[in-house]
Amino acid sequence: MSLTAEQVERFVTDGFVKLEGAFPVEAGERCVDELWAATGCARDDPTTWTEPVVRLGGFATPPFQEAATTAVLHAAFDRLAGEGRWIPRVGLGTFPVRFPGAAQPGDDGWHVDASYAGPQGEGRVNLRSRERALLMLFLFSDVGPDDAPTRIRVGSHLDVPPLLETRGDEGREWMSLCRDAVPASEHRPVALATGALGDMYLCHPFLVHAAQPHRGRAPRFMAQPPLYAKDPLDLQDGQPSPVARAVLDDLRR
Repeated sequence: MSLTAEQVERFVTDGFVKLEGAFPVEAGERCVDELWAATGCARDDPTTWTEPVVRLGGFATPPFQEAATTAVLHAAFDRLAGEGRWIPRVGLGTFPVRFPGAAQPGDDGWHVDASYAGPQGEGRVNLRSRERALLMLFLFSDVGPDDAPTRIRVGSHLDVPPLLETRGDEGREWMSLCRDAVPASEHRPVALATGALGDMYLCHPFLVHAAQPHRGRAPRFMAQPPLYAKDPLDLQDGQPSPVARAVLDDLRR
């Protein structure tokens, strides 16, 4: 299974595409078993779910490796980021496990993800999206509208290139960029990253997105790692990747 031409064009215009059945449900269930153990909470005892969000470190055991390296995923990476232009993942990064409840998570602000570390260790982003080819959202539980799905501003990746165009390879400090990108994308419609265990979203690295409180009943398990790039975006390529084309199409308007 590969992304269709229509899905690729939607990625360019909307900034994301949903890939259903991106990894096996059975592998995902084994991952969830490990994640539950790492939370320190009891799966069958909601009284132990005392925090709105529990952040877990990176996981690279066999089931996570299986989920991160399917042929379907690799074909999609080639189609969006360009063949040979990305670095295969060994496992998956941080997991923000979100639990139901009235408490505010405190991490649900709109933002663009940082791309690379500057000289002082600060997060930075530049026009060529140094080190970051895609943002990925792996669903390790069924996620409905009430289950804290990631909020996505549709087309917001097109609001970011003008904010980086004159900053060269040095780019901008991440928080400074967010202070401009968030109001610049306020007019965009919002989509929710809902789906079933095994689904995932492939997102443009400039996409403006946000978490939200969990209003459902079952905890939400999701990974949100980057796909690392071998090299910065080639904006001079006569046949740019869809990731690069979104940047170029916006700057040419």
